[in-house]
Amino acid sequence: MGLLLLLTSTLLSSYFHPGSVVNAQHMFTIRDISLSVEPSTDVTRGTNVTVRCQVTVSSSGQEALSREYTIFKDGSIVYTKTTSSSEDFLYLLPEARVSNSGKYKCKINIEGKQSTSDAKKLSVTGLSKPDLHLNKGVVTEGEELTARCMAPGETGSIFFYFYDNSEEVQEKRVNSNQAVAELRFSSIGNHKIHCAYTVLITPDSFKSEESNSVTVSVKEISITPVLEISPQYKIFEGDRLNIFCSVQTSQHSTENMLLYLSEGTSLLSSGTTKVNHSMVALAKAAGLMFECRMEMGHLVKTATKTLPVTELFSAPTLTMSPAEVFQREPMTLTCKSESFASERLQRKELTYTLYSLGNPLNSGDTGVFSGKALQHEFNYTCTARAKGIEKHSETLTVRPRVFVSAPKISVYDKAILGKPIQILCESDTGSLPINYTLWKGYHTEGTTRVQMPFQKALFTVSISKPEELNKYMCEANNGREEGLLGARLTANVTVPLTHAMLSVLPALQDISEEGHLNLICSVQGTPPVTFKWYRVGDPQPLNATTSDNVYKDYEFPVISKAHSGKYYCEAFNHANNIVRSNEVTVEVRMAVWKKALIGGICLLIVTVLVLVFGLYFRSKRESLRALNQMTL
Repeated sequence: MGLLLLLTSTLLSSYFHPGSVVNAQHMFTIRDISLSVEPSTDVTRGTNVTVRCQVTVSSSGQEALSREYTIFKDGSIVYTKTTSSSEDFLYLLPEARVSNSGKYKCKINIEGKQSTSDAKKLSVTGLSKPDLHLNKGVVTEGEELTARCMAPGETGSIFFYFYDNSEEVQEKRVNSNQAVAELRFSSIGNHKIHCAYTVLITPDSFKSEESNSVTVSVKEISITPVLEISPQYKIFEGDRLNIFCSVQTSQHSTENMLLYLSEGTSLLSSGTTKVNHSMVALAKAAGLMFECRMEMGHLVKTATKTLPVTELFSAPTLTMSPAEVFQREPMTLTCKSESFASERLQRKELTYTLYSLGNPLNSGDTGVFSGKALQHEFNYTCTARAKGIEKHSETLTVRPRVFVSAPKISVYDKAILGKPIQILCESDTGSLPINYTLWKGYHTEGTTRVQMPFQKALFTVSISKPEELNKYMCEANNGREEGLLGARLTANVTVPLTHAMLSVLPALQDISEEGHLNLICSVQGTPPVTFKWYRVGDPQPLNATTSDNVYKDYEFPVISKAHSGKYYCEAFNHANNIVRSNEVTVEVRMAVWKKALIGGICLLIVTVLVLVFGLYFRSKRESLRALNQMTL
């Protein structure tokens, strides 16, 4: 019974206090957790910083709780410890550095129940001055020295930068407070070396001041590359060049030495102590640029020369005459070098060749070729030759124009009498631009130039009679001496509706009950026509229909007195003008049989009345006679 009461009490406590944790011995709840930074959240380098985590826990038992503390810096775990002490948890940062800057949080875990504090940001300012050391103060060209840059007391991810005469030469990223770089120098003289570093704390970075400056003396090695070219002056295309690459040294060994002779990006020759090359000079806009390069270990020395070469003749240009040509029409292609070196070459020594696969042209004068244009575009190139030198023209693409075909004429959209009409002129084939001219009989109405593929040649006209439309024609021209004239325009003209009239059958005086009624609506204009019949006072039409005639009827098969009233009709066609008819008053008369019936009934009543009165008077007379007899 006691156990049951204990379980019941425990369950009730859990139900009414959901933030509490209960076991068989005691229960507890984490009431609050906070984090503070001492002595301040903004400190200078070297300050002893304490990150304090304060937790308030309410517990029913006397036994100490096992507490697991976790410290986070910028979302990452930096320290974890388990303790049973209820004192504040301290995370110490002795002599804080910039790398200790960041957002700190504290989390506590007691028997599975967790709570996390708000974040506090610690900012540490100030970096130590970097210290630079070199293993040598004097080196020769290409010799390697070791530079060590240190950031005393700093921690974290650090970028180190090494400078030669204020120009950055190397960058190193390390996770320690020093970095080593191997440096080499290609220029002689004194070099001032210093370093600096940057501590990376995402998303920020902090850069140090510059280190001490150390002077390095670089001595020259007495080895010099020599570049010789023969001839050196007044060089023309086609001349033979001899190029020599060697080294000049007094004492230094040439062991492990390599020589490279190049022109631009082309390697001409290579060797150990001396290399040479022979070539035909070719003209270039910037001249021929030669380099003699010596490599010996890490030492590199070069000698360069730029050699101007006079052009023997210019690259040919290929032109066409006339500038535009139609299919199958004669054309002339001319290949010509505009300039040549008259002191070395005569014009007649230049020869020209035309390349036109599949369409050879006839050769006339030097560089002149004639023939007929193809029906499709074609590419031509030509070559000029003299004294073993060949130069090619740029490709000339001949795109023969296509004569325009006879134009077609049509109405664009609709032709409505009395309104502006747009007439379209177009040809199935023909190269742009095309000039379209609209004719009316023997007079021109205007010209439109079509220059784009989707552009339309539209003309706006007005006519007073439908037959006027058949007088229009189109003319097209894109280069002929005379344009091509197309056929005359054939198109339907919509005449707007007029003179709407409503009539009835049978005649108004003959309309009677149980008969039929036809409402006939007629107009003048161009069908098809849409007719609508209305009864005055009713906005909805009685009927609507479209007819290919200019008249249409609407029939009431059987009518009654209820059909009496006023009627009218409306009509419209493709001109979209609505016309309304006159109003017709319809009075439905009584049916004939009803009239005959009423007449017969009246006659019958009269007859009965006459018969009744006759019998009555007869009976009266006989009564009087009998009375007289009785009296006698």
